[in-house]
Amino acid sequence: MAKILTGIQSTGTPHLGNILGAIEPAVEMANSSKEESYLFIANMHSLTQIKDKKVLHENTLSTAATWLAFGLDPIKSCFFRQSDIPEVTELAWYLSCFFPYQRLKLAHSFKDKVNNLKDVNSGLFSYPMLMSADILIYDANLVPVGKDQLQHLEITRDVASRFNNLMGDTFIIPEAKIQNDTKYIIGTDGEKMSKSKGNTIDIFAEDKKLKKQIMRIKTQSLSLDEPKNPKLCNVFKLYNVIASKKNVEILNNRYQKGDVGYGEAKELLYNEILNRFSLNREKFFELMDNKEKVELLLEEGAEKARIKAKNVLKRVRSRVGY
Repeated sequence: MAKILTGIQSTGTPHLGNILGAIEPAVEMANSSKEESYLFIANMHSLTQIKDKKVLHENTLSTAATWLAFGLDPIKSCFFRQSDIPEVTELAWYLSCFFPYQRLKLAHSFKDKVNNLKDVNSGLFSYPMLMSADILIYDANLVPVGKDQLQHLEITRDVASRFNNLMGDTFIIPEAKIQNDTKYIIGTDGEKMSKSKGNTIDIFAEDKKLKKQIMRIKTQSLSLDEPKNPKLCNVFKLYNVIASKKNVEILNNRYQKGDVGYGEAKELLYNEILNRFSLNREKFFELMDNKEKVELLLEEGAEKARIKAKNVLKRVRSRVGY
């Protein structure tokens, strides 16, 4: 049976782009798949950026609550918090001793920041080894990744092969499940939605704040009665991935006739978001008001994950002579 592994960083409450592009597809895959699924909150990776313990803790719980609010079944899947698995950091050290320094310098996570080394910590530099350990510690053989994440899986395959060649068959070499259909969700400025760009829409924000985020979406300078090209409008692009086909067609026709202004279009988008995600928002707020329940579910998942992690680590320790 294949083992599927997916992780998501806890750098903040997942935004609309995370939800439509990653969380909904991953939850659907995990809940419908007959394969064994491991889904974890990568809160140790987040420490390379976040140094505030309260923020890191809150982000971890809000990320977990988002997955649960979108229907992840914690019984069917092994759902856990990365920091609850100490075996993964021990494995990351072993892997680091089998991987060339020069190869790590080529990793995107480091290379993208090489021109500003004062902001690069050692954790960021060795980031790919911890990511490799995340995958190899559970004998995962299928990892869903976007094309921009493919390098990390290639590094995982590389270090696993190096170890196997030197120490004997130890690791399963994972395969990539390329997500070609991953939705590209634009932010309020028309660029890809990203926390680092400050252009996100937080569907779990209070109503007034959510509306304020939507109202700042950049639009062209056209009057209400001027015909508008929906393909060039950031509001319509977001509406297109949120609303029903019928409502999208209606708004499309109104755009071309010059029968709608951008203010009204933003109101329509706001209402569609509230309608589509009403149950998810309700569940999220319920979970965040009952954080003990989220903690318990993560701890139960970690107990299951550690059984597998301990077995794999025992195999690795034996190979290296410990």
